[in-house]
Amino acid sequence: MKNYYDNEDFFTAYSRMSRSQKGLSGAGEWEQLQPLFPDLREKTILDLGCGYGWHCNYAAEQGAAEVLGIDLSEKMIAEAQKRHSRKNIHYEVGSITDYAYPPETFDLVFSNLALHYIADLDDIYAKVWQTLKPGGVFLFNMEHPTFTAGVRQEWVRNEAGEAKYWPVDDYFYPGEWETVFLGEAITKEHHTLTQILMGLLKIGFRLTAVEEVMPPERWREAMPDEMRRPMMLLVRAEKEEMQR
Repeated sequence: MKNYYDNEDFFTAYSRMSRSQKGLSGAGEWEQLQPLFPDLREKTILDLGCGYGWHCNYAAEQGAAEVLGIDLSEKMIAEAQKRHSRKNIHYEVGSITDYAYPPETFDLVFSNLALHYIADLDDIYAKVWQTLKPGGVFLFNMEHPTFTAGVRQEWVRNEAGEAKYWPVDDYFYPGEWETVFLGEAITKEHHTLTQILMGLLKIGFRLTAVEEVMPPERWREAMPDEMRRPMMLLVRAEKEEMQR
């Protein structure tokens, strides 16, 4: 997993995004994502790839007992500590792949827009299963497979610059794909829908929600093309009380 966010230019560009400046209200997925959270009162929460700490703060506001946010970027963690510092929120600089995942520690493991940088999802699923308490929830949002398989993640446009169609190619070849995000060449990991969902089921999770993100209705007039293909995928899975 590569760290792009400690690059000064990249981080500055990220800080100008709506989700960076407005928080959860500026994130197009939030209206669909929020109802998928379980009751957080007195719960322990792990946020994988916490970024600015918006979701950590949300969990604390909802009454969570302890929240741990980890992120590979020192700049992200510094921003999270500056914006969302509370006694029951702790932040660590670290990799999602290298975190220790102590057994049966958390009631909720959450991740927003980080797992499409992970090559081995099955390994992360196993670690999340390990660290969740029985009855715990794994809730995540990642880029949709039709988006990560998009050619350069860009529309094919006509001479007037209008979007004609969204090309998808080599869908069944998972692995590292290069694209341009915030003016920088970066690599992401493409996974098929089968990999994403069946990997959870094979570990033993029970799927309780799978949703493709649509922009909020109030945004659609300004961004009609975002209704033509999904950009994000929301998944909620539970570690049932009776383990296999």
